[in-house]
Amino acid sequence: MSCKLLPLPTSLNSLINSGRTLKHATQIHSHLITTAFLSLPFLFNNLLNLYAKSGSFDHTLLLFSSTPHDSKNVVSWTSLITQFSRSKRPFHALTFFNRMRCSGVFPNHYTFSAVLSASTDTMASVHGDQMHSLIWKHGFHADVFVASALVDMYAKCCDMCRAEKVFEEMPLRNLVSWNSMIVGFLQNKLYDRAILFFKTLLLENLTAVDEVSFSSALSACANVGNWEFGKQVHGVALKLGVRNLVYVNNSLIDMYSKCGLFDDVVKLFSNIGARDVVTWNIMIMACVYNNNYEDACNNFWMMRREGLIPDEASYSSVLHSCANLAALYQGALIHNQIIKSGFVKNLCVASSLVTMYAKCGSLVDAFQTFEETVDRNVVCWTAIIAACQQHGHANQVVELFEQMLREGIKPDYITFVSVLSACSHTGRIEEGFFYFNSMIKVHGICPGYEHYACIVDLLGRAGQLDRAKRFIELMPIKPDASVWGALLSACRNHSNLEMGKEVALELFELEPDNPGNYVLLCNILTRNGMLREADVVRRKMEAIGVRKEPGCSWIDIKNSTYVFTVHDKSHEKTQEIYEMLEKVKELVKKKGYVAETEFAINMAEAYKEQSLWYHSEKLALALGLLSLPAGAPIRIKKNLRTCGDCHTVMKFASEVFGREIIVRDISRFHHFTNGICSCGDYW
Repeated sequence: MSCKLLPLPTSLNSLINSGRTLKHATQIHSHLITTAFLSLPFLFNNLLNLYAKSGSFDHTLLLFSSTPHDSKNVVSWTSLITQFSRSKRPFHALTFFNRMRCSGVFPNHYTFSAVLSASTDTMASVHGDQMHSLIWKHGFHADVFVASALVDMYAKCCDMCRAEKVFEEMPLRNLVSWNSMIVGFLQNKLYDRAILFFKTLLLENLTAVDEVSFSSALSACANVGNWEFGKQVHGVALKLGVRNLVYVNNSLIDMYSKCGLFDDVVKLFSNIGARDVVTWNIMIMACVYNNNYEDACNNFWMMRREGLIPDEASYSSVLHSCANLAALYQGALIHNQIIKSGFVKNLCVASSLVTMYAKCGSLVDAFQTFEETVDRNVVCWTAIIAACQQHGHANQVVELFEQMLREGIKPDYITFVSVLSACSHTGRIEEGFFYFNSMIKVHGICPGYEHYACIVDLLGRAGQLDRAKRFIELMPIKPDASVWGALLSACRNHSNLEMGKEVALELFELEPDNPGNYVLLCNILTRNGMLREADVVRRKMEAIGVRKEPGCSWIDIKNSTYVFTVHDKSHEKTQEIYEMLEKVKELVKKKGYVAETEFAINMAEAYKEQSLWYHSEKLALALGLLSLPAGAPIRIKKNLRTCGDCHTVMKFASEVFGREIIVRDISRFHHFTNGICSCGDYW
């Protein structure tokens, strides 16, 4: 007669430790029940952990609740509390912690570490304070493991004073303690303190520093622009061999990027070995910070060729670059990648897509992306509201904003900038002030410089310059350059010489190196016939080394981009382009066009009208008429504000040639169709 040998507890324990799946866990659970070994605490605890590793929280809780009290020890309770804490169920963790204490089981240092993490996640500081008291009561305040967790808890609760007090009272500190302080200062934006603690750590024990210490110190340097100390940290990392870690390399690239040392970024990126998706993301963002949008797009495609899968940050950054380049074709290609990778449901990516299409001139595609987005948040709503504002659809801005409020979405700081700007560009004074006043009274948002600038612009465009100036004088915060700049633009639009000179002096104090302010004053003086005074301002610009940014326009033809400057003759079709300009001039004059010669600056009177026809956007228009298929929209981008004469010509040309002409200048889109612009000539 043979008997079947039952597995020993040690064998079952090995099976538990080697398990990973829920099926494996349930099979072992059955064995433990049939063999009556479930009452053994070490097997019970390991089974709890196995259920947790298999991802079945319900099985974990059921096992714990159905097991007799005698089989549960502090390890069992701590295991369950840890699982609750890690799964972001902090109130469950605190509840079971209290049950454990009521059952007569005393917590250990692992228990306190787990429950402190849960206390942080409740977002109520009272829980952390209560745990701190219990830690003292149980005598664990001197335990380096528990004290480090306390420091981390207070840091995450934004109480660095309490965190530092706990740290100072620790009889023994380890690297985790120091890192908790450095990371805490970093998270609370106390960057100089983070750097100071890192320096102190180096003095205490140079060899104890790890990748968390280095990365945190480098992030602090990046945020305050302290590249000098950042380079010293780089040197120490090289000395200790830590620089070979991807995590540290990523922080180094980020530090050099945010400190404006782009050459160092490129050099470091080229020399490092292992590069993960975060490395590429930082490199792409470095290109964005330095306005190298084409390089940002190129790096994205290089990352794809290396087989790395882009994440949310990759797509958002490269879409931002496409938006700034107004590269619609490339943006559409990336949209295809987003659909294939499943990121189309990601709200951050969806918002970036809306913005990209809008800035590339395709409001239709922006709206379609917005409509296809599920569970839209304030960022998505703000993206489409901003898109409509940029394209001159003020009515839609207001409608969308009211719809957003009806759906219970709370507007943010940026949302109101777009709404107020829309009111400004359409002369809606009463509505503008209504929304401005509702910021504090209804939504609890404190207006910033952008909002005040919008109101000044609103009044200035409507010709209410004195009221705009009084509004500035009554501002609760000192007006900045954006506020005064809005008033100076209004002075230029309405040829208000006296106020313009006064406002310009304010701006020269605030922004002595901004050429736009000098140019606006020159325009005001020129319009008022004060040519000699305007020339004095220009000579002052030369004397202090301030140069006006050269205007340029560009147009995409068959996936190639062609850039024009004023009087440009670099294109291979220059002769045809200038012949087309003559044809356009002849046709629009028949429709009633009269040259607005005040926009021809620094030209003799006899040549003013002809010089207007060599503006860069007109050259781009001519190439578009020559090269794009009949009926296709002509999309032109300009780096400065389009001039009044070019605006008039575009209106006539859209009617004469029966074409939609879309011009994106530095501030907005102008859609010209049938002789009418979307801005309603109120720009």
